[in-house]
Amino acid sequence: METVGYEVGDMVFAAEDIFNDGGMPGIDEAEGLIVPSGLRGVVVHFGVAAMDETRGIYLVQFENGPDGTLGAPIGCLPDELTQNATING
Repeated sequence: METVGYEVGDMVFAAEDIFNDGGMPGIDEAEGLIVPSGLRGVVVHFGVAAMDETRGIYLVQFENGPDGTLGAPIGCLPDELTQNATING
């Protein structure tokens, strides 16, 4: 399986709905859905998962309103992101 690599500054879209799994500092786990499928964002950092250093994690700031302001960084797995604007749900 080929892994897509993103660079800091790349525009990406949520490939699927992203839910809080309890690992997001400052976000209540009860909030559930934190990024809907298709929402546009920008990669701001890349790192590895604390519990499994073989898994890459991208920090992405997604649009947080109609004016295009960016929200707090959200940790995303590579398969949760795409550079395709059209998402088939």
